Amino acid sequence: MSLVELIAQADERGLAASGLACLDRCVPLLGGDDEVLRPLWANLVDGGDAGAWGGLLDQVRARLGGADVMAAEDVEDEAALLVRRMLAAAPALRSAPETRVWADACSVAALQIHRLLDLADDADSVEARRTGRTEGMSPLVAAELRRQITVLELLAEHGTGGLRRALDVSTEGRRVLRAVVSRRARQA
Repeated sequence: MSLVELIAQADERGLAASGLACLDRCVPLLGGDDEVLRPLWANLVDGGDAGAWGGLLDQVRARLGGADVMAAEDVEDEAALLVRRMLAAAPALRSAPETRVWADACSVAALQIHRLLDLADDADSVEARRTGRTEGMSPLVAAELRRQITVLELLAEHGTGGLRRALDVSTEGRRVLRAVVSRRARQA
């Protein structure tokens, strides 16, 4: 199943986890630590208060300084701007309609971020990647696509039991992105 199809079939929790995982993998671009999104992950477990999502999100935005999206000309790094937009677009209500739009936008943004950081990817659009056309894809973009699919599959197959494994997948991706960012900084 393509990423687009998995997002279309996901439930509210899977959608929230998908968007959150994309954001989590890209948080190094904002200087966020490994624990900054943990309260949101914890909110997705059985018994998590969906009504508390918005307040937790506000706390994360305050910690990351992402409450306001800066204009593109004010940001040197387009990838960081995309992460700020993902954070700003996160819905205050954790319900399927809002999280579906957010998860879809986060998927596109995360793939675009990985593409910006690895210019070896060919000219196919990010949307083509999400629908299954993967020829010529760079390893960094391919790995991000696999992680997005894996997170959605884990939540679809295991419900809240898949959250821990989804977080592990996201943590691995965050480490990879942090290494890419570090390498870019050394080369600059």
